[in-house]
Amino acid sequence: MRKDRYTILGSILLGCLFIIMVSCEREPTENVEFAEFPPNGDVFIDAFSAGLDFFPFVDAGADPMAFSVVTDEVFSGETAMRFDVPAFGNGFVGATFNTTAARNLTGFDALTFYARASQAASIDAIGFGISGETNNRFQVTLNGLGVSTRWEKYVIPIPDASKLIGETGLFWLAEGASFEGDEGGYSLFFDEVRFERLGTVAQPMPAIFDGQEVTEQTFTGSNLTVTGLTQTFNLASGDNLTVTAAPAYFDFFSSDLGVAIVSELGEISVVGEGTAQISAQLAGVAATGSLELVSGGGLLPAPTPTLPQANVSSIFSDAYTNATESNFTPGFGGSTTETTMTSANGDAVLSYANNNFTGILFENTVDGSDRTFLHVDVFVQDPGAQFEIQIRDVGANQMLETDVNTGLPSGDDRDFRFTVNGLTVGQWTSFDIPLNGDIANQKNNLGALILVGGPNFLLDNIYFFTE
Repeated sequence: MRKDRYTILGSILLGCLFIIMVSCEREPTENVEFAEFPPNGDVFIDAFSAGLDFFPFVDAGADPMAFSVVTDEVFSGETAMRFDVPAFGNGFVGATFNTTAARNLTGFDALTFYARASQAASIDAIGFGISGETNNRFQVTLNGLGVSTRWEKYVIPIPDASKLIGETGLFWLAEGASFEGDEGGYSLFFDEVRFERLGTVAQPMPAIFDGQEVTEQTFTGSNLTVTGLTQTFNLASGDNLTVTAAPAYFDFFSSDLGVAIVSELGEISVVGEGTAQISAQLAGVAATGSLELVSGGGLLPAPTPTLPQANVSSIFSDAYTNATESNFTPGFGGSTTETTMTSANGDAVLSYANNNFTGILFENTVDGSDRTFLHVDVFVQDPGAQFEIQIRDVGANQMLETDVNTGLPSGDDRDFRFTVNGLTVGQWTSFDIPLNGDIANQKNNLGALILVGGPNFLLDNIYFFTE
C-alpha cells in the first residue's frame, strides 16, 4: 500500500471532490468582464515567487522537515531547493508548492527546471496542478524522472495550456524508497523552476486507456471511469515524453447516449441496453484508445445464500441481519476509490470504481472465534481483474493500526490476505476464504476488510460463517 500512496498520486492526489454545476441563471451579457490573472511563470528563482508556499503531504506520511532552501548547492544565483530523501522505513518526501495569487499559464507550453541529485536517482512522481483551489482539476504527473548527479534541465510539457487560466498548483513531487535496497538516503536539488514558452514542444499524441482498444461487458446502472489518460509530446531533444493528464484536459464522447453518457471528468454512466463507443480528444487532437461498452441490460443478482442465520456473522447482505453497521467509505488518505451502492433486481450491491485501496470498517468489532470462513460474491467487467482482500483483527484496543511505511498491521492488529482472481467477466463468482494466517488464533475482534487493487468490481453477500 505504501507505493500506491503516490497514486498519492492520486494522493493525496488522489481523495478530491469535484463539483459539476448546472446553472439555471441567465447567460452573461457581452459587457461582462471576467477577471484575468497575471501571466507569471516563475516558481522558484532564487526564492519563492510572490504568494508561493510549501505544503508537505504530512497526512500521507511525508517528512515536513525534509525540505530546505540552501546556498551551497545552486545552479544559478544564490539559492536552490533541497529535498532530503530518507532511507527505506523512514517515510518519504512529498509536497506541493501553491500560490495564493492564481496565474494565467496559457502563454506557456512547459514547466522547466534544473535538477541534480547526490546520487543517480529516479523520482517517483513530479509535476504541477495539485491545488485545493481547483480540486486538482488540471494535475499533470511525470513518473520515473531520471536525475543525474550533474545539473541538467528538465521539461514537463503542459497537455493543453489553454485550460490554465487560473492555476495555483505550480509544482509538486513525491519520492521515497519503497523497499529495502531501493534508492534512499540521498538529496535532490532544484533551481530555476518556471513555466516557459519553449516553442519546441510538438507533435501531441494524447491517449486514453493507455492507447488500447478495450471492450467491456457491462449492465444498466453501472459506473466506470476512463483510465490511462496520457499526453505525449516530442521535445527538442528528439525524445518523446509522456505525462499523465487529468481528465479535465480531455473532451469525452459517447457514440450512443441512450447506452452510456460520459462526464467531463471521464466518469461513465451506463443508462441503457446496447453498445456504445467511448472516445476522446485533447486540444482538438483525437486520442488513441477507446472503450466499447456492451450493456446487456440490468445486473443479475448474486447467488442467494442458504446458510442459517445462526451460522453467519453478516457484514453486508440482504439475506441476513448484519452483525454490525459498517463504514463503506472510510476516506483513506491517498485513496482514489469511488464506492457507491447500486441494485441488482432490488438486491443492494457495493460498487467499487478506480480502487487503489479502501476499506470496510466495522462500527463494532465482530467476534469470529467460532467462524472459519469469510464469504464474498464478486462481479467484474474487466478481463484479468484481480484484487486483494485483507481480513483484519484490530485487537483488544479495537483500533485499526497500520505501519505507514510497510502497509502491514502494527500494534496488536493481525490480518490474513487473500488474492481474488480467476474471475469470470459478466457473472458473479463466489469465494469462501479461510480465516488463516495471523488471524487463525486471533479473530475475536474482527474490525475491518481492506480492499487493494481491482480497480473496478462489485461485492455482495459479505459474511463470516461456520460450516
